[in-house]
Amino acid sequence: MTDIAQVAEKAKVHEEKEADHHPYFRPRDAATLILVDRSGAIPKVLVGKRHDKVVFMPGKFVFPGGRVDKADYRVPCAAPITAELEANLAKGSPKTPASRAKSLAIAAIREACEETGLCLGRKAEGKVPKLDGPWKPFADAGLLPDPSGLFLIARAITPPGRVKRFDTRFFTADASAITHRVEGVIHADAELVELVWVELGSKPLADLHPMTRNVLNELDTRLATGPLRHDAPVPFFHFYGGKMQKDVLS
Repeated sequence: MTDIAQVAEKAKVHEEKEADHHPYFRPRDAATLILVDRSGAIPKVLVGKRHDKVVFMPGKFVFPGGRVDKADYRVPCAAPITAELEANLAKGSPKTPASRAKSLAIAAIREACEETGLCLGRKAEGKVPKLDGPWKPFADAGLLPDPSGLFLIARAITPPGRVKRFDTRFFTADASAITHRVEGVIHADAELVELVWVELGSKPLADLHPMTRNVLNELDTRLATGPLRHDAPVPFFHFYGGKMQKDVLS
């Protein structure tokens, strides 16, 4: 067994041993952004290494992401999400309304900027509205968030019985969409202590959460066919009868 396979097998065992005896919790909307650099022969994705002393997944490589905030519904954007992305986000049951679809895409951009300091935005026309909290770096740079370059790769729901459950949409965007960098976000005492561009299929990615690896496999398959497209099938990972199911959103 290769080193990568051994790491993956250990992660799988850990996942199977996660506590599954908690009361039912309704999944909360969440979003993850996978930034891709296709300038080389093998695509690279951006991962951050978590601090060794954090409670959740210490020392692990992760993608920026988190749950949707109320402000994600209200923040002004430089451009709307594309009609194709909105349609993909609306798939499944019950249907996702347009306002919720936008908030998911915006949450992915916000989390990426908060956790990595890398912002996907565009120069605002006219005076930039006053933006507070996590959106202040955009306003300081004269930017508004720009979700027009995002693609939906997959949707996944945490299994029942977990303390925290998320209904996560996994987005991807090309590294060229990064228009601003906030200095000082990554440091020895931050949640993420290091950012690394790693090739798809490399060892650091084998230690990711099993569900995230499933999503990366989907991304790898789509990248192998050429430029990303909105008309590619979008997998939906969920659990039924104690087993993971993979459907296609429709």
